[in-house]
Amino acid sequence: MIELHYETDFKVDDETKFSDWISRIIDSEDKLTGDINYIFCTDSYLLNLNQKYLSHDTLTDIITFDYSEGNILSGDIYISIERVKDNSNLFNVDFFEEVLRVTAHGVLHLAGYKDKSDAEASEMRNKEDDKIEMFHVEH
Repeated sequence: MIELHYETDFKVDDETKFSDWISRIIDSEDKLTGDINYIFCTDSYLLNLNQKYLSHDTLTDIITFDYSEGNILSGDIYISIERVKDNSNLFNVDFFEEVLRVTAHGVLHLAGYKDKSDAEASEMRNKEDDKIEMFHVEH
């Protein structure tokens, strides 16, 4: 089950379409959907989690806590809407497209993709692009 939670004023306009898209990402990776929570929040909310659980004192756009077992993807994915807005301006991309990118990024981490090395980051970016395209295809 995919659930969307909000700790900020941001809201996804069409939650059903958004959740269905996330499910299609999971299906496209030959995985099964477990319990996945997306929590849209502020910089300070995410910074607190970053400091408390990861011992990082930096702002970030996303933190993914992976509780997956085998092929069943489960986890809590926290997204800072403030970071997404700043990044959309920095990279001169549409705000909602950046929301899609970060959303896909989180579930791709649950599916086992990494982004620490240049090669991994490149593969992750290509996967993100593919998954964003899936959002824009009507089903």
